[in-house]
Amino acid sequence: MKKVIFILSLICCVACSKKNCDNTAIPDEPFRPAYHFSPPQNWCNDPNGMVYYAGEYHLFYQHNPKGSKWGNMSWGHAVFTDLATWEHLPVALLPDSLGDIFSGCAVVDELNTAGFQQGDEKTLLAFYTYNKNGVGQSQALAYSTDKGRTWTKYAQNPVIAAPSGKPDFRDPKVFWYAPENKWIMVLAVNQVIEFYSSKNAKDWIFESEFGTNYGCHDAVWECPDLFEIPLEGEQKGAWVLLVNNSRNGDNSGSATQYFVGNFDGKKFVCEQPAENTTALWLDYGKDHYAMVTWANAPDNRRIGLAWMSNWEYANDTPTENFRSAMSVPRELTLVNKNGKYLLKNYPVKEIENFRGETSDFSDIKIAENHIIKNLPSSGIYEILLNFEKQNAHSFGFLLKNNKDEKVTLMLDFEQNKFTTDRTKSGIVDFNEHFPAVTVAPFTTKNAYQLHVLVDRCSVEAFLDSGKVAMTNLVFPNKPYSEIEFFGDNIKVNNLKINKIQ
Repeated sequence: MKKVIFILSLICCVACSKKNCDNTAIPDEPFRPAYHFSPPQNWCNDPNGMVYYAGEYHLFYQHNPKGSKWGNMSWGHAVFTDLATWEHLPVALLPDSLGDIFSGCAVVDELNTAGFQQGDEKTLLAFYTYNKNGVGQSQALAYSTDKGRTWTKYAQNPVIAAPSGKPDFRDPKVFWYAPENKWIMVLAVNQVIEFYSSKNAKDWIFESEFGTNYGCHDAVWECPDLFEIPLEGEQKGAWVLLVNNSRNGDNSGSATQYFVGNFDGKKFVCEQPAENTTALWLDYGKDHYAMVTWANAPDNRRIGLAWMSNWEYANDTPTENFRSAMSVPRELTLVNKNGKYLLKNYPVKEIENFRGETSDFSDIKIAENHIIKNLPSSGIYEILLNFEKQNAHSFGFLLKNNKDEKVTLMLDFEQNKFTTDRTKSGIVDFNEHFPAVTVAPFTTKNAYQLHVLVDRCSVEAFLDSGKVAMTNLVFPNKPYSEIEFFGDNIKVNNLKINKIQ
């Protein structure tokens, strides 16, 4: 079978001759993103099995091979070589008599602890949840000895049986804990996280649980991740636990929260006591969920990916041949902000590979209703803006088209709120939960940096190198071809609009 690597061609509005690994054309439609990963066809949701091995970033994902709505859960598969271009591969894991294939992870078995290695090639291990009506959810193992191209399910699955009284018992994230030479499995169980350990990746023992009275409990917890990360600018580091769930309030629906603390191989201890803990959100938009990170990423980078949708309306979005996409890959860094930890997430530097023609507007003076026209006709671009607020009370801009559709991004310096308003962004009536204004807190200061990525169906905004992130889907009937600024007393130090190609 001839395999074609799809170097994205984004110069025009129509994606050019993307093909699947079986040499069939990938259907194109108006809202298929250009530089965000989407499946060749049909449904996708949570990113799964993210592991780096032999020069490839593997991305598996929840996938319905039979339709464009949720169901028949399997693992779709693709590989990235540079975090910017990808190759679609055949579906990796399909349902069987033990159940559907829910979310999970993959790792490199460097020491052959599971005993599956053949020859010199390291074995990849995939851990996933079986879901079967009437039985419950159990954890299972599969392995690959050919760099992830084919997978064999462990004959003695499940490795952790479905427990009684725990209907939500899923989404294993596994990593090697070197101080004690053992694997750690992190599981989402109802509204807590459970930790298990194993020496051979097959036999698991319970260690501890975390989460009661911590963070947001508006819905079941899902898709956890646990990793140690350095503190930016310091020698020491900390452990970060990602937990995906729903939240109420202005930005209701699917979201990613996180906790910072310490892990000793048995239990996770949050840096704040439970009674003083408020939810920390990684992204304040409506469409950032199931964020997990790549295992074994080179140069000790911690790189994550999120599903770019929301369970309030994911099955209803106005696409046809496919449904759902992923965020751009983001690098996570931990900073100390006024004595408290803050986890930043910002587009990986490889995104710069997409940059084409640049329009520089750094010499303009922003005033009320200042309009920049003739943005790239494809509606595929990025905005890089550095400015000083001076005496302004608020500042922002509208992304507009000639059909009176718009997305409004605004910083309110008096209320310390950063908002994105998509209520008039285009097609918004397919679900009552879609029209929304998302809100994020930020710290008032004199100078700001704003980075906005615009694709055919999304607007991702990053304030101050990812200290605040906000991801929202949009479905305009025509691309946004103008920017209209509002506010005054703003000094622009840098404004560039890069065509993505």
